[in-house]
Amino acid sequence: MEAIGPFLDRARQGDGEALSALYQQFLPGIFGYVAMRVPDRATAEDLTSEVFLQMVAGIHNLKANDAAGFTAWLLRIARVAVAGYYRKRTQQPALLPLPGESWEEMQIEQQGILQDHLVGDPAFTLEAREDWLAVVQAINLLTEEQRQVLVARLILGYDLATTARVIGKKTNAVKALQFRALKSLQRLLDESQAQKKKREEIR
Repeated sequence: MEAIGPFLDRARQGDGEALSALYQQFLPGIFGYVAMRVPDRATAEDLTSEVFLQMVAGIHNLKANDAAGFTAWLLRIARVAVAGYYRKRTQQPALLPLPGESWEEMQIEQQGILQDHLVGDPAFTLEAREDWLAVVQAINLLTEEQRQVLVARLILGYDLATTARVIGKKTNAVKALQFRALKSLQRLLDESQAQKKKREEIR
């Protein structure tokens, strides 16, 4: 992982190039975290923009000097932004509402699944959309710490030690969280697949 200490030092002084570099490096992870918690792409984009606006406004007070500390700070801002979004609507859904088609296509592209020759295939689009919805709903049944581990490990690509610093846990605890998260995801996705199969048999 590229050291970000020099960028943080410059960003604290208001250096636009350093702020842009931090934005580019951490945008995918923060967007991925927010996108797992809100109902559609437009909302995810709006809240992600809000997170980075708050980053620019508050980075001069930031004490962190490494990627783990900076990521933990951004994730705290993101959690507050998501909580604020639901507070305004006076409800916190237990499950993520079903997104629209453009949302799933965007997520599929992020994962490198959507190939050019398959874009026009309705069967592929439908199957991919249903698969992604199952993943999103399963992720929302995990604990907050499990979601943070998956974001750090799978989206940001952090190693165990860095992930541990991000969420304030010991490395062994991160291993356990990751194991339980992936095991729970597998179980939930297996259940979703079984339900899908039953629906198809009824048809």
